[in-house]
Amino acid sequence: MHRTVGMLRDRRFMSTKCHQDDLHEPEFDESFRQQFEELLKWRRDVRSFRSDPVDARLVEHLICLASLAPSVGYSQPWRFVLVESDGCRESVRANFEHCNREALNLYSGEKARLYASLKLAGLRDAPVQLAIFLSQNTDHGSGLGRITMPETLEYSAVLAVHSLWLAARTYGLGLGWVSILDPVKVNRGLNVPANWKLIAYLCIGYPEEDNSSPELLRRGWEATLPVRQVVVKR
Repeated sequence: MHRTVGMLRDRRFMSTKCHQDDLHEPEFDESFRQQFEELLKWRRDVRSFRSDPVDARLVEHLICLASLAPSVGYSQPWRFVLVESDGCRESVRANFEHCNREALNLYSGEKARLYASLKLAGLRDAPVQLAIFLSQNTDHGSGLGRITMPETLEYSAVLAVHSLWLAARTYGLGLGWVSILDPVKVNRGLNVPANWKLIAYLCIGYPEEDNSSPELLRRGWEATLPVRQVVVKR
């Protein structure tokens, strides 16, 4: 039996709308805060998926929720590409396998052996594959807020990824972010505009298992930094 801590397994996504008009101000009580904390703790980067299909209406709803993410100047620069054809998926798998071999060559000794043992993508298992791009030349937002920090456009697209990640988890879905890719080849393989910048290639599906701790922590690749080590006071 698969553990589904804090997850919603109902089908409310079928009727839920994502627009922000005519909303009543919510009250976030202690119970909600505890569930939200639980959600953050149980969000994992998933590499192994079950073969169960994901309802297309749920995928559409998750993209809708991701589009509620904040964006600099309300630019909404994210672009979502559902990768469904065998040819496109195969091009991404070949891209990953080539880049993964090159990455392995950068390590030696025990670190190389550990790297080789890790499953770093669910490209053969995940029923849903979604590429999120940044429209770098968007006029939406009229440049507000990014004249001195143009990289905030990229940060906006990343926030959409994180919003989708959390939303997917509430429906029992796992998400794996595949970053070992040549982005130029991804653009070419998916036939998207050259001025779209790849932000994330995501594998989405129901995970084979749930775990409250990161796999790379469990496998000994890296340790968790204490919060006090990443906070500076001035």
